[in-house]
Formats: sequence, structure tokens, C-alpha cells
Amino acid sequence: MDSIYAVIGFFVTGGPFMYPILIVFAVGAAIAIERYITLSMVTAKNRTVWNRLQPALMDGDFDAAREMTGEDDSTISKLLSMGLARQGAVRRREDIEIAMEESMMEIIPQLEKRTPYVALASSIATLLGLLGTIMGLIQAFTAVANANPAEKADLLSASISVAMNTTAFGLMVAIPLLITNSVLTAKTGEIVDSLEMASVKALNVISEKARRKVEA
Repeated sequence: MDSIYAVIGFFVTGGPFMYPILIVFAVGAAIAIERYITLSMVTAKNRTVWNRLQPALMDGDFDAAREMTGEDDSTISKLLSMGLARQGAVRRREDIEIAMEESMMEIIPQLEKRTPYVALASSIATLLGLLGTIMGLIQAFTAVANANPAEKADLLSASISVAMNTTAFGLMVAIPLLITNSVLTAKTGEIVDSLEMASVKALNVISEKARRKVEA
């Protein structure tokens, strides 16, 4: 119970800038949670679809593969459906590769959507903390200038201690948000790498089947 009162006292004595920092934290945390859940769902869905799709591709059953990707809305289905749509219509590997690269250019912004705002919230929290401390110090020195000389040292030290609360709170908000942004960026990178791997494997299978068909 004492710790709860200590936290409340720390927040209240920090001054008015504590509230915008808290709002920034709430917004940044909400975005981070939404992005983490979304990216986790994308990863799980892509893995499930790929496990179903890979055997059909390896067997050269492109009609079944097209049907699977057409009925699914996962990112890996959107990517491979573009290549499978060109399969059979064109012979050149480059044309199929360009089609999947075009799809990838549409997918990546969707995966990265709103993630940069988490890093932005981290920076804003830090700057608000510093600004709150500077404003608190200005008020402290202004108050000390008109105080009794015997009380100046105590009054100044107390005022500086309160002003530093804002910087401390800003850093306490900024550090977790910065770490979370790194986690989300890494998670997005893993999804992009897995999509590129799947596209290369699918492209190799399509090219190999086309080559064998020509030779036959």
C-alpha cells in the first residue's frame, strides 16, 4: 500500500507535464499491443497456409494451389496468388517474379503500418520529460529569487527534486516503448523474410516444372 501512495505522490508532484507523458504512453502502448497481436496472427496464419500449400506446389498441382490462395486472405496467399496467376500464362521466370515483387510492395506497408508511431511516442515522452524539468527549474529559480536567504538552499533542492520527476517519468515511458518498437520491427522483418523465402521456393518450383514440361 505504501508503494502505491509513493507512486501517486511521485506522479502528482511531477507537475502538469506528467499528464501528457501519460497520454503518450497510453497511445504508444495501445498501438504496440495492436501491432503485436496483428503481426502474431499474420505469422501464425502464414505458417498454417504454407504448410498446406507447399505439398501442392511440390507436386506441381498448381490448380489446387491457386484454389487455396484464392480462398484465403493471408499475406502469403496474396503474394503467391500473383505468381500462380501468371503460371501457365507466361513462360518467363522474370514475369512471375515481377508479379510477386509487386504484391510484396503492397504487403510490406501493411505490415509496417503504425509501428513507427511507437518509436515516435518514445521520443515525445523523453522530450516532454525534459521540457517539464526545464519549466520546473525555471519556476524553482524564480521562486527562490524572492525567498528568504536562509531558506533558499532547502527550497531550491526541493524544487529541483520535484522538477526531475518529469524527466524520470519520461524515461520510464520512453525505454519500454523503444524496446517494444525494436521487437515489432524484428517481428515484421521475420514475416517479410518468410514471405521472400516462400516466393523464392514457389518460383523455383514453377520454373522447374515449366522447364521439364518444355523438355518433355
